[in-house]
This record gives sequence, structure tokens and C-alpha cells, in this order.
Amino acid sequence: MSPVVARRLLPFRLSICGVAELEQFAGDVTHILGILDPGTPAPEGYVHHPEALRDEFRFYDIVANDGSRTMPTEADVAAILKVGDKLAADRVDHLLIHCYAGVSRSTASAVALMAQRNPGRAADIFAALGEIRPKAWPNSVMIGHADRLLGLGGTLVEALRLHHIATAHRYPEVRTLISSVGRGHELPTEYAAEGSDPHEPV
Repeated sequence: MSPVVARRLLPFRLSICGVAELEQFAGDVTHILGILDPGTPAPEGYVHHPEALRDEFRFYDIVANDGSRTMPTEADVAAILKVGDKLAADRVDHLLIHCYAGVSRSTASAVALMAQRNPGRAADIFAALGEIRPKAWPNSVMIGHADRLLGLGGTLVEALRLHHIATAHRYPEVRTLISSVGRGHELPTEYAAEGSDPHEPV
């Protein structure tokens, strides 16, 4: 049973992946929410999901202005929440959310959709996320937008902070990845981080 179903967070299965993993979910996916960089073509992996209804977004996976790309906007997250409204009115068996690597934008989107239906259950939401995608590192800008749009008073942002601490302690390789993409400031203070390639999405 899907963690989100078991916790009664969503009435359908939820999976999260990167573009290289799309083939692994062939079979019963009814809806796809995909996020990639602007100008990126639709993944070839969509061929494995010919019947799935798709919502696609194009925005960068960054959490600080770098002078050339824009951070995810409130409008981007509002559009994802509109997908949540649409899903609530549709028959959904299995939602697959993907970004480039299935680590940041996709996991933040999953958190937003769960929070939309479950205000006040931030701890349960991140617990379910950890079961679905253990090495998830949700984009903090997106989570901040979702928190404000849903009127959650900072509880989602605080739950993300605790999630980041737990994930950083549990998975050293995630610390290395987050440092390498210029997001070391999101790591707990005990971990020194040096970003080496802030242009590679996660």
C-alpha cells in the first residue's frame, strides 16, 4: 500500500522519480506531473505511459538568484496547486511526479499536493515523503511558496527544516549532492559545504 494511502493523505498512489526512471513505472500510472528546466523537451520515457494524463511545468531548480535564472515563483507553485484541485475532481489511481533527478522539484510538488489536502499534518506528510523517496531534498523556495499560499503559518517550512536535518544525517551522499549544486546553505550547520556546480538540477 502506498504510504500516502496508508496515512490517508491522498486517496491514490503517489510515486516520485527522475526522468531516467520513468520506464520503471510503466503499467498503471494514470496521471503525470512533470517538471524540467525551461526549453527541455518532453522526456522520451513518456512513451511508457501512453494513456496517462500529463501536466508539465518548466522552471529551474534553484533556491537563490544567480543572475541568469529565476527561482521557482509563487505562480509556479500556485499552478501546481491548481493541478491538485483538478486531481481532486478526477478519478486518479496512480500519480507519478517527476523532475530531472526526482530529488528536489518533484518532491516539493508532492509535499505541496499533500499539504493542500491535509493542513496541520506536516509531520505526517514528510514521513510519507521519506518512505516514498528516502533521499528527497525538496526545493525550499517552493515549500515556502506552498506554505504561504496554503496559509500554513510556517509549519511546512519548519517541517522541511527538520526533514533536511534528518536526511543530511542519514545520507552522506545527499549532503555531497546538495553541496555540489551550490545549495550547501540548506544543510545543517555542522556540515561544511562547498558548491561546485550550481547549474546542475537535482
